[in-house]
Amino acid sequence: MSEHSRLMSPFQTPRCLSAAAPAGKATLTHPGKAILAGGIAGGIEICITFPTEYVKTQLQLDEKANPPKYRGIVDCVKQTVSSHGVRGLYRGLSSLLYGSIPKAAVRFGMFEFLSNKMRDESGKLDSKRGFLCGLGAGVAEAVVVVCPMETIKVKFIHDQTSANPKYKGFFHGVREIIKTQGLKGTYQGLTATVLKQGSNQAIRFYVMTSLRNWYKGDEPYKTINPLITGLFGAVAGAASVFGNTPLDVIKTRMQGLEAHKYKSTMDCAVQIMKHEGPMAFYKGTVPRLGRVCMDVAIVFIIYEEVVKVLNMVWKTD
Repeated sequence: MSEHSRLMSPFQTPRCLSAAAPAGKATLTHPGKAILAGGIAGGIEICITFPTEYVKTQLQLDEKANPPKYRGIVDCVKQTVSSHGVRGLYRGLSSLLYGSIPKAAVRFGMFEFLSNKMRDESGKLDSKRGFLCGLGAGVAEAVVVVCPMETIKVKFIHDQTSANPKYKGFFHGVREIIKTQGLKGTYQGLTATVLKQGSNQAIRFYVMTSLRNWYKGDEPYKTINPLITGLFGAVAGAASVFGNTPLDVIKTRMQGLEAHKYKSTMDCAVQIMKHEGPMAFYKGTVPRLGRVCMDVAIVFIIYEEVVKVLNMVWKTD
């Protein structure tokens, strides 16, 4: 694998890491630095954008058959703040924070492993292979981290809609879920999560790799301005949202407190189509789109700054 590729996350470029490198070479960032920086950046990004994730999940859980509790995004925010205060928009945040670092580790590790096998002699990764590397990274993070993390998050958010919420906090909630449903209770919707994360990362890596290769042309080590990379990331994020939101809706339903009424992932999809129509598969698209587009820019900026700090205090040369 080429040196410049070892530090890249799904949305980032080696812009600031090649300044002191010899011609044709890029300075290596220690994998530990990449994992730590990615985890910190991901944690901060979640704190900033989580309300959009909360609203998206609430809208996806709001079935027409109930009838719907919310009339839209603004109404969901108003009702939540009115009933629980601004803090209500952050219910379930802790589960994502606790999972951010291992999620980053699995994603970066698997992507690096696969890209190491798939790059050509010059170190270039074409878009098709980028798609496969992204797919592998997405599946790995889904199985190891994302599924249990997302299941807990969705249950926390759904629990808030009950008259008497039973989860008092992250660890209490986890204990209750495992106590009543066993360890498999944190793996509800595994198939949907694997499909969602796999397709999500595959689409993002494919688009990002295609845009990077197009921009660099015949200059593989050409510097990409952070604003350009942010734009590419926003396009890739938007593509993944429109490409796999139906899977995200199914996954959310399979992980909610009403998951028991679905026999399988396919049954969940059939019931949604039968009772709510095709547009139900795109519930929460707008808040999800907003979060994903912000995610890329925020993570890129924070990640780069954290790496600079780590390079000063953590010598690995």
